[in-house]
Amino acid sequence: MPDTKKFIENLSGAGKCIGVLTSGGDAQGMNAAVRAVVRMGIYVGAKVYFIHEGYQGMVDGGDNIKEASWESVSSMLQVGGTVIGSARCKDFRTHEGRLHAALNLVQRGITNLCVIGGDGSLTGANLFREEWSGLLDELVQSGEISEEASQIHSALHIVGMVGSIDNDFCGTDMTIGTDSALHRIIEVVDAIMTTAQSHQRTFVLEVMGRHCGYLALVSALACGADWVLIPEMPPKDGWEEQMCYKLSENRADKKRLNIIIVAEGAIDQSNKPITTELIKDLVVRCLGFDTRVTILGHVQRGGTPSAFDRILASRMGVEAVLALLEASPGTPACVVSLCGNQAVRVPLMECVQMTQEVQKAMDEKRFEEAVRLRGRSFENNLNTYKLLSHRKIDSELPHSSFNVAVLNVGAPAAGMNAAVRSAVRVGITEGHTMFAVSDGFEGFYKGQIKEIKWGDVGGWTGQGGSLLGTKRTLPAKHIDKIAEQMRIHNINALLVIGGFEAYLGLMELQAARSKHAELCVPMVMVPATVSNNIPGSDLSIGADTALNAITDTCDRIKQSASGTKRRVFIIETMGGYCGYLATVGGLAAGADAAYIYEEPFDIRELQSNVEHLTEKMKTSIQRGLVLRNENCSENYTTDFIYQLYNEEGKGVFDCRKNVLGHMQQGGAPSPFDRNFGTKIAAKAMQWISKKLKEFYREGKGRVFANTEDSACLLGMRRRALVFQPVVQLKDETDFVHRIPKEQWWLRLRPLMKILAKYKTSYDVSDSGQLEHIVRLRAKDISAI
Repeated sequence: MPDTKKFIENLSGAGKCIGVLTSGGDAQGMNAAVRAVVRMGIYVGAKVYFIHEGYQGMVDGGDNIKEASWESVSSMLQVGGTVIGSARCKDFRTHEGRLHAALNLVQRGITNLCVIGGDGSLTGANLFREEWSGLLDELVQSGEISEEASQIHSALHIVGMVGSIDNDFCGTDMTIGTDSALHRIIEVVDAIMTTAQSHQRTFVLEVMGRHCGYLALVSALACGADWVLIPEMPPKDGWEEQMCYKLSENRADKKRLNIIIVAEGAIDQSNKPITTELIKDLVVRCLGFDTRVTILGHVQRGGTPSAFDRILASRMGVEAVLALLEASPGTPACVVSLCGNQAVRVPLMECVQMTQEVQKAMDEKRFEEAVRLRGRSFENNLNTYKLLSHRKIDSELPHSSFNVAVLNVGAPAAGMNAAVRSAVRVGITEGHTMFAVSDGFEGFYKGQIKEIKWGDVGGWTGQGGSLLGTKRTLPAKHIDKIAEQMRIHNINALLVIGGFEAYLGLMELQAARSKHAELCVPMVMVPATVSNNIPGSDLSIGADTALNAITDTCDRIKQSASGTKRRVFIIETMGGYCGYLATVGGLAAGADAAYIYEEPFDIRELQSNVEHLTEKMKTSIQRGLVLRNENCSENYTTDFIYQLYNEEGKGVFDCRKNVLGHMQQGGAPSPFDRNFGTKIAAKAMQWISKKLKEFYREGKGRVFANTEDSACLLGMRRRALVFQPVVQLKDETDFVHRIPKEQWWLRLRPLMKILAKYKTSYDVSDSGQLEHIVRLRAKDISAI
């Protein structure tokens, strides 16, 4: 970490020209990246140019290269695809084409390029950079540019952002567009499940991914598919019988439907393609099941970008401009990428080489190597899928004779059920007997505890809310009865999935260990709350679904406002005292301001926000969006702010208010929450198994765990999933306001303000370290 802090105010783009282009296949979120590059570029004083139609526009020049203004990227955030157009360009592959492109850039003074595309587009950009000085020499010799112009524009700086729905690029956990494509797939799967259920059908779904099985793998995880086929992991010989056996076994288990997901590039051990038709014929021939094929095709590229993609693209766009401002002639072309939830820069060619190595490994049938090269995130997904999908027969299971109880505590959060399903199935695979507790700690002391089996959690992944039932009751008052229930059911370990009450509950259980030996068992908590206010974790299950609900509603509201013109909406979000939803929702929805408890504000700030909106109404963007966290201020209520804006904006704009309320807690979980819930609960269960062995007292024939590290919270910290003793998290917690004392997302607030045209201070000390991809892989990143 640098000792000297670096601030955006000290970086100037004056005199610099940045060109931004989207190239190759389109992906949702590209527009958010373009918007961020344009606004951040203008903010630091640079000129920014749109290069329309990708490299083709660069080669053709003319009107394809136009200067961008602040207003020209308004309303782009919620639009899918790419507004500035993309094309696959043959001309740029020729030397002649690149010479034309160089001339067009020099004529406009552009020596900084921000390329948003896949590995082909980024490789092309790097080649262009390597040839740059040679191309300028040629242009000087042919008299098309002067020697002076060649000197001024001697270095070309390139920063890439990966826009690809396949997530097939090494060096980043997520590429722009992947999360939105998963949204499209899961929407289709959820819809198909209801019709398949009605007719007892088997559905074979083909998803995109010619060379990469990420979409197929994660959507299979997120919907609990029966079988998945991906190019990186061809099924072993004899897979046909195995698959048919699994499908018939599920039907015998009273499951009325089967889902098989196939990546379009799926192959067998001999590198022969496995097509959807082949699978359909196989199922019909062997089992006689009514089978249908659905090919999703370009649906996956379409639609509005998800909240995750908008935030990812906005963060990457700002980071890309910072990288261009800091570039010196010797700086290698880099890609801004995501590792855990941190923005990092990695050398472009290292990423490209690694991506090509994956393909090479697959061509040479080194499939395990290919999976490893894909990165930790891909590997984790695959291992979790394997762990959950294949039900072992009882004779194959290790028998542990341990009983593990699972419960939900606090308010419902989408993704809780995915976590319970995962925990139950991993627990059974590890040989434990799993118990489900209904209605949180309240159900616990009342004895609402029963065994839960593999089949009981079938189809739970896509269900919203909490199927076990959840309550906010804390255990302290009922500790004697809870200890008694632990003894009656001989519970040897506890998995608590929930919000702040779950965190407090775990502390209370641990504190009561001195009085009750029954509570001396391994306990772990997995954070699940829409508020995302749990100390020890950057993310909670349910927060992504809530963000998408906020973003969708804000999109509709913005649409209504642009119809009526000169209208400002005040929207109240949930979160208790935690401003995560208001801030990150504001970034994803393109809000003008977001009021939160963590950043105190006064009447002067409210006044300046009104003046800012008054100025905005003079431009072509005649609408405003203001988010307010429900507890941001005792006196500046939503009504107060609404009335103030109404009064101060008289004659300039009118005002409407909207309280989003419990819709943020409801709905089917997003793919991210399903996947996050599934993986984090599986990891928690594996930890429980390890601790049960560690704390088993042979002599006493029982489990006895009374150390600090036997009551943990499993959270995501920057780049890794970490187990942290709850006792050690006490000092990090503001118990009065139920929030962590330090919150990573507060660093995103200046970003929201900059993109809404406010002058602000922005600490960019975290940016700028160029990391090497090998280092990225070597660090133990349990990436999500």
